Formats: sequence, C-alpha cells, structure tokens
Amino acid sequence: MDLKTQINLDVIPPHIAIIMDGNGRWAKKYGKPRVFGHRNGVKAVREITEVAANLGVSYLTLYAFSTENWNRPRLEVNALMSLLVETLKVEINTLNKNNIKLTAIGDLSQLPSRTYDTLLEGVEKTKNNDRMTLNLALNYSGRWEIIQATKAIAEKVKAGVLSPSEVSDQVFSEHLATAGIPDPELLIRTSGEYRISNYLLWQIAYSELYFVDIYWPDFREEDFYKAIIDFQQRERRFGKTSDQL
Repeated sequence: MDLKTQINLDVIPPHIAIIMDGNGRWAKKYGKPRVFGHRNGVKAVREITEVAANLGVSYLTLYAFSTENWNRPRLEVNALMSLLVETLKVEINTLNKNNIKLTAIGDLSQLPSRTYDTLLEGVEKTKNNDRMTLNLALNYSGRWEIIQATKAIAEKVKAGVLSPSEVSDQVFSEHLATAGIPDPELLIRTSGEYRISNYLLWQIAYSELYFVDIYWPDFREEDFYKAIIDFQQRERRFGKTSDQL
C-alpha cells in the first residue's frame, strides 16, 4: 500500500524538526571521505523539504551545524562551510519556485563571512514566501539559546521593563531564537542514535521523538511518511489521562 495514502492530511504536525545524522558514517561505509557524505546529505535535504511542503508542514527545522561541530577536523569544517555556500546559491531559485521561506537560528555572527553573507542573501531573497519555512540551525546550541534568552530577560528586569513575576513560559519562549514559531510536535533523528544532542532543548518539551536506523543520505520520502504515520498513531496527552482527551 502507498504510504502516503495512510497519512491523515488533517493532522500533519505544523512544525517538524530533524537531526540529520550519519553523513560521515554513510561515507565511511562506501570508503569515501566524510565530505562525500555531506554532499549526498544535501540530496536528502532537497527531497524532504519538498515532501514536507507538499504535505502541508508549515515549519521544517534542520540541525545543519552545531556549536560542537567546530571541534571536527578543520578540513571537514571548511568543506562544510563551502558546501553550505554552494548549496544556498544553487537552491535559492528552487526555494522561490516552491514558495518556501529560508530562515536560520544560532550564533550566526560567528560563521565565516562568506557563509554568513550568502545565508543572509538567501533569507532576504525568500522572505516573502509563505508556503513553508525552512529553518536552518547553524552554529546552534540549545544551551546557548537558553542562556541568551535568560540574559535578555535579565536585562529587561534590571531595566524595569519586566518584573520577575511576569516571566512565564510564554515570555521565555518569546526570547528564544524560535520566537514566533510553534514548538515542534515531531522530532526525527536519523542514523540510529538515541539522543537529543543539545537541540531545541526548550522547544521539544512535549515533542514526539522518532528515531530511525537510517543514515541521513539514505533518508527519503517513504521514510518521512513512516515518521508521520508513527506520529499520527500516538496519543498526545500533555500531562492528562487518556480519559480526559
């Protein structure tokens, strides 16, 4: 049976986050350098972005580069940054053609200037698109984001703009990098690893977690459908009992 026909299009999660893991191990499996895996991972990004938009997903957030990734070999980091520039330049027209907006979260100012400038150019050129938002987490850390939000709130309290009693879940969320974006209802991680890796720590408090034993370059349309079907079969209680729903 066609997996897509099993999906209830009325309950598609508005926001899906993905930890795209396994590029390096995929390359090693084929006796290739890690960069080969990252290049093939771009193909998966292209396909899953298009599939998500076609299903009616409003926000797709991809973990593209964490703050910890700077610790990788310099050759790999430089190749990743060059690949990002190359990919952005090639894909901007495709994003516009498909009415997809590009945004990014993370400590973007620390990216190499060429990468930063190309990213901002892509954000600017797609800012009026409204079919779906493709949100890239670059030089991103969940702990960094929470610390930044805490500092911003502390400054407002210090200035008398905000009182401590006014600090709530909503106020805190409004100071995160994802302000204005609903929390992801579904988090997918590829490659068979079962951890969050410092990703959207505040936002995934009630997300459904889906782990799959497939390296990211091999993750395709049918695999994405399986994740959606699995999500739709779960009961989301948010602290309530089944009888209360």
